Amino acid sequence: MSNALAPGIARRRDAGRRLTSLEICAGVGGLALGLEMAGFDPVLLIEELPIACETLRKNRPSWDVREMDIRDFDPTDAPQVFGVDLLSAGLPRLKATAANARARGAESEVDLMRTTLRLTSEVRPRCVLIDNVPDLVSSKTYFPLRDYIRHGLEDMGYRCNFLILNAADFNLAQDRKHGFVVGLDSVAANRFLPPLPASNPRTTVGEVLAESMRSSGWPDADSWAHQARILAPTIVGGSWERGGADLGPTGTKRAWARIGVDGGTVSDAVPRSDFAWMPRKGRQGMVRLTVEQTAILQGFPDDWHVAGRKTARYRQIANAVPPPLAYALGLSISSSMRF
Repeated sequence: MSNALAPGIARRRDAGRRLTSLEICAGVGGLALGLEMAGFDPVLLIEELPIACETLRKNRPSWDVREMDIRDFDPTDAPQVFGVDLLSAGLPRLKATAANARARGAESEVDLMRTTLRLTSEVRPRCVLIDNVPDLVSSKTYFPLRDYIRHGLEDMGYRCNFLILNAADFNLAQDRKHGFVVGLDSVAANRFLPPLPASNPRTTVGEVLAESMRSSGWPDADSWAHQARILAPTIVGGSWERGGADLGPTGTKRAWARIGVDGGTVSDAVPRSDFAWMPRKGRQGMVRLTVEQTAILQGFPDDWHVAGRKTARYRQIANAVPPPLAYALGLSISSSMRF
C-alpha cells in the first residue's frame, strides 16, 4: 500500500469519529459551541479577555481554556494541537484602516491575522476557518489583505473559499452577515459545499421574543410582538474600552425605534405588568431589551451562562458568532472530512 493512499483510507475508517479543533480568539464561545454541535471537540481554546475565559470555563469545565494573547502562543507548549482537524479563529473585527496586510504600525487586527496564518503553518490542521467582517470577502478596500490570506494559505497547500453568510438564513431573527475564510486540504476541498439557507421562512424579532416579553406579565407583550415582524438589525458589541451597553450606532437605533424598542441601552429585566408602552413619547415610552433577549437573538441556548456584569455580558454576546451560523458552516466542513 502506498503512503499516498493511507491517509484517505484512515479517514474513511473513522468517518464516524468526533473531529478535533484548536480555537483562537474564542470569545464567549459562539463559534466553538456551534462547531461542537457540528462534531468538533476543541483540544484547546485561547482567549485574551479574562471575563470571556470565565464564561467558557463556566459552561464547559472540561475544555482546556488558556488566557493569553495568541501572539504569545507556542504550539510546542501544547502538542495536542498538532494535526487537529480544524483551526478556528474568531478574530476581532477588522477596520478599513487595517486593510493592507503589509502595512507597518500597530494594526493589531492585522497582526492577529498574520499570527493565524503562522499558527496554521505550524499546527497544520486539515482546515482553517477565519471569521470576520463581510467586507473582508467583498470589498475592494480589503483586496490586499484578501490576497495576502489567499496566497499565504495556498502556499501551505490549502484551497481557499471566501464566504458571506447571513445569520437570518439559518433560523435567526437577525440581519447579521459574517465574512468567512475557509481553507481546506486538497482532499476535503473537493467535497466542500457551502451551507444552504434554511428552507423555512425567516423568523422575526416578535416571534422569538414574545414569550420572554410576556414572562413578567406585561399586558402589551403580544401587541408589541405582532408589530415587531421584522429581522433585528445587526447587534453590535461596541468597544471594550469605552461606553456602556447599547444596541449599535445611530442607524441601528432608529431601526429598533421603528418597532418601539429603545436601542440606546440594555435593561436589567423584561417589562413588568405596570409598564406603559408608548413609543410616541420617546425613549421613556419604549421597551428595552435585556442581555438574555440579545442572547436569544444571537441563537445562544438558555443554559449558556455568560459571566460578568451587564455591559460585559452584553458585549461578549454581541461580538460572538451566532452558534446556529457556526453550526451550519461546521456541518459543511465536517461533511467534507467524513468520507
